[in-house]
Amino acid sequence: MVEFIPLIMFAAVFALLLLGYPVALTLAGTALISAAIGIAAGVFDSTFLVAMPNRLFGIVTNQTLIAVPLFVLMGVILEKSRIAEDLLDSMSSLFGPLPGGLGLAVTLVGMLMAASTGIVGATVVTMGLMSLPSMLKARYDPALATGAICATGTLGQIIPPSIALVLLGDVLSNAYQQAQLSQGIFSPRTISVGDLFAAAIIPGLMLVVIYAAYIWITALTRPLKAPPTHTGTESTPNILSSLIPPLILIISVLGSILAGIATPTEAAGVGAMGAFILAIIKRTLTIEKLKAVTRSTTQTTSMVFFILIGASLFSLVFRGYGGDELVGQLFLICLVVLPVPPSSSCWSSFCWDLFSTLLRLLLSWFRLSAQR
Repeated sequence: MVEFIPLIMFAAVFALLLLGYPVALTLAGTALISAAIGIAAGVFDSTFLVAMPNRLFGIVTNQTLIAVPLFVLMGVILEKSRIAEDLLDSMSSLFGPLPGGLGLAVTLVGMLMAASTGIVGATVVTMGLMSLPSMLKARYDPALATGAICATGTLGQIIPPSIALVLLGDVLSNAYQQAQLSQGIFSPRTISVGDLFAAAIIPGLMLVVIYAAYIWITALTRPLKAPPTHTGTESTPNILSSLIPPLILIISVLGSILAGIATPTEAAGVGAMGAFILAIIKRTLTIEKLKAVTRSTTQTTSMVFFILIGASLFSLVFRGYGGDELVGQLFLICLVVLPVPPSSSCWSSFCWDLFSTLLRLLLSWFRLSAQR
């Protein structure tokens, strides 16, 4: 029975999340209650909890995670400075006469917002407030309109600079080094956040192409769901003036990382300063908006680090109960019990892809619940 406690912990976390409890408190509370019950029953070693202060200190002093509040600040400034609204207006006038033009404009603007902010919440809220009324007024199918906004809004999780990639980069770097050390490689290579950014660009662009193709094909086969609109024409200078600022910001942030000129933390500082300068140039950053930017950045950053602390405590207790060994055994069972021989590399890859997909669904569940 004791060996199944990690699974019970996961079930308890899911149940509490379904009841609407915050993610950070759910993770930390489940871990502490499970540890307390285990200590009282004599099945959990209390010395595992001694490592918790060092883990918390490691989180708050991690140099890589400094990029999180800076990227959040950059995204919030862009959200408040109406750069996305001007860009959506220009793209809507440019693509509006085409079948599904508003949907294509939303997809492209969502891609640029994702590459400029890296935050799902800010992107979805901004796109929803700006584009949904226009799409419904143009007699777009509500399901298609809301689906396009939600789908393109979540591009902020994969298109760099993504907050999720920054967090995963730190975790994967440590895990990759430990895996190499366990194999006897004593000069291990590292996986940096820049490597993840470079690897995520093509999949992110592929998603953009798929979303745009779906909207365009739907508009051609079912014209009533995505009719063309005639919202007037924008002059080329107006289009360029709304398109060039976010492109400069994207190139300055991603280009400095991919070229090896700056670390993700340094590039995040460049992006935050660039967003601040753009807001000043557009004369949209008032004192009240600056207060709102500061407040929103503080709240979002606090939420992220609170979740990290809760997840660290949960993983500590999870390992204390042997959860890591249980996950390894379950993975081996998938390779051995199922009919295809485990020596097949294709089958091993399939099992690993299935396992990693389940983990990604779990992470997505935590992320979506955290935004409620």
